[in-house]
Amino acid sequence: MKNKFYLHTKNIIIILIGSLIFSIGINYFAIPSKLAEGGFTGISMLLHYKFGWDAGTIVFLLNLPLFFIGYKVFGKQTFVYTIIATTAVSVFLNLTKNIGTPLNDLLLNALYTGVLVGVGLGLIFRTGGTTGGVDIIARLVNRYVGWSIGRTMFLFDFAVIASSVFVISLDMAMYTLVSVFVGARVVDFVVEGLNASKAATIISNHAKELAQEITQKMERGVTILKGQGAYTGSEKEVLYVVVQPNELPKLKQIVHQLDPDAFVVVHDARDVLGEGFTFEKIGSEKIAKS
Repeated sequence: MKNKFYLHTKNIIIILIGSLIFSIGINYFAIPSKLAEGGFTGISMLLHYKFGWDAGTIVFLLNLPLFFIGYKVFGKQTFVYTIIATTAVSVFLNLTKNIGTPLNDLLLNALYTGVLVGVGLGLIFRTGGTTGGVDIIARLVNRYVGWSIGRTMFLFDFAVIASSVFVISLDMAMYTLVSVFVGARVVDFVVEGLNASKAATIISNHAKELAQEITQKMERGVTILKGQGAYTGSEKEVLYVVVQPNELPKLKQIVHQLDPDAFVVVHDARDVLGEGFTFEKIGSEKIAKS
């Protein structure tokens, strides 16, 4: 129970930090530059520009009706985290109003808005929470209409940004698109994890020898998979190994020395968990005994 409480508290702290970073991005860079956003935040910003209403209060009021149906859309934990995140964003948007003067360069303001908004949302999403709003609507549309969640969110955000042309001008709407694009990429980066690694799939007639060399010389675990050639019908042994980026040249060298004809595919792997990545590698002697 103690461990579960710790994890729960940690997630709440991360959500609060993410909400604060998100709000700073909006209030320090976006609003003073007359930029917009997608989703309910974008709507609140447009109403702020038009009528002077507090963006944080509007975000909360827009989300309030959706809270009553959010419990059926999300699981209990995600629903609680969503309420915390939405409330925190609303509070921090009001607390960080007029916190400073943005840069003179509109492009830089758009880029920094995207980075801070992306980091903030990424931290919230990484805990399993959401900021409500369009996410809840998208899940409802997916359940009852059949549209994908991504499609609904894209159409909603596009409609909000397109509408912003009549409030903040076409130029500012185009800068907003830059901000939203950067923010989406940063969200992916934060959610997927900072542990960028390389995964290699190796097809070789000397699979066992290669596995032994990789294990001994690189102290990396190797998985041997069974495969079959589609054309020849012959059975193949396929190696799968994950290494750090700086270890990739050594892996290629080992493969080339033992089997120059081996077929190797390398691709990116993120958020790798396990021996040698999230905790210390075991020694080669222990690997040999296991």
